[in-house]
Amino acid sequence: MSSSASGADPARKNRRNLILVALVCTLPVVASYFLFYVWRPPGTTNYGEILKVQTLPDAGSRTLDGNAFRLSDLRGRWVMLTVDDGACDARCREKLLKMRQVRLMQGKDMDRIERVWLVTDGAKPETPLATMHAGTWMVDGRASPVPAALPAQGDPRSYVYLVDPLGNLMMRYSADADPYGMNRDLIRLLKVSRVG
Repeated sequence: MSSSASGADPARKNRRNLILVALVCTLPVVASYFLFYVWRPPGTTNYGEILKVQTLPDAGSRTLDGNAFRLSDLRGRWVMLTVDDGACDARCREKLLKMRQVRLMQGKDMDRIERVWLVTDGAKPETPLATMHAGTWMVDGRASPVPAALPAQGDPRSYVYLVDPLGNLMMRYSADADPYGMNRDLIRLLKVSRVG
């Protein structure tokens, strides 16, 4: 009886060792998945949502004043782009104001940033609104393929998009984004950008 008890002891010990070895081998894999998919380190620096980089279509369009316009005309500069109709409700006005503020916050670097408003219904905005946002490219978006190419959960009018100096869409901000968060992103991007 004592020999069978001692025979069970090594089997239990072997099983325990095998479980420990398996845990030691799988723990780094489990930890890496946890760190990559679940836990976001505080070192994450971007405020906006980084998108899968894609080049936006460059079909010709016209500004609301009738001048020819292509996104490629703005290559070499960062572009904040929004999509909305000409009536421009409160959310639209808030987006335009944030785009203007964030550009002005860049100080001497503000000329490296352009603002584009794709007007989805082609209607000219009211004069006071257009005057307030002078310098914004107001483009007739009815025939433009750009709004359909913008990634959005739902309505692309819910975002402000950021296009890099090479014409690649790379980031977006929700309509209610904090302009100071947007500003921090742009400061970093302008600092490291060698193109625009």
